[in-house]
Amino acid sequence: MKPKKRSPLRLCVGKNYFVYRRYMKWILGKERYAKKISLAPLEHIVSSHNTPLLRELKNVDMWMQHNKVINLRIALKQLNGIVLQPGETFSYWKQIGKPTKRKGYQEGMVLFYGNFKAGVGGGLCQCSNLIYWITLHTSLTITERHRHSYDVFPDARRTQPFGSGATCAYNYLDLQIRNDTEVPYQLCLYMDDNDLIGEWRAMNPESYTYEVYERDHRITLEPWGGYVRHNIIHRKKYNAHHELIDDQFVTENHAIMMYQPLLKEPEHDIEMEKNA
Repeated sequence: MKPKKRSPLRLCVGKNYFVYRRYMKWILGKERYAKKISLAPLEHIVSSHNTPLLRELKNVDMWMQHNKVINLRIALKQLNGIVLQPGETFSYWKQIGKPTKRKGYQEGMVLFYGNFKAGVGGGLCQCSNLIYWITLHTSLTITERHRHSYDVFPDARRTQPFGSGATCAYNYLDLQIRNDTEVPYQLCLYMDDNDLIGEWRAMNPESYTYEVYERDHRITLEPWGGYVRHNIIHRKKYNAHHELIDDQFVTENHAIMMYQPLLKEPEHDIEMEKNA
């Protein structure tokens, strides 16, 4: 997990290689990708979650956050209402397409080798994170997901386990989900004044419920002098009578920490939370 320094040339060549390899897979692969969009929501909400649109992050200018909202609004026009039929695969990037200035995308925050920078389409990871999280609470099958290699910000007020997101980069770091059930599912995504909201809906009620949790969380001091954070994500599967029928391994995470472990929140923030 030691950080690797790569030259700009190598980064450019490597990125182009994986981008065009993905294009070829889209063209020549055997997957049937979801295409149909219906703005009439299916009846049953299977899983839902919401995340705040604006967050104050250390050393991150708020204009990046506001531009992220613009980028999300554009992407949601391509994602909201997508129907995932049995046997079909949902591809995050195939559905959105390449984020470009011509399409209206703005420069937002992009995580880059343990730091962040401005990039066109920045902030779309919030949407892939949300989709991944709500999918973990369904019977859909996640066939491709990429973890964050760096843990950039302390997780004060974190409501989900560390490592329960899905990073994305056009188009080689994709999130793909296959419907191995017998009923159609529909992805519904929208925003209100404060939150990005995501739902998986289905024609029939979900037969199972899921509880996602982490195991074996630890922080290790590495020989090269940095800290690495580890955990394992599991989920418990319950039947209609809320009886535990399975405890499933989901994924294992390892991320280089870009802040000091056990970093405390400022005292005034803690006091404000107590008085809220």
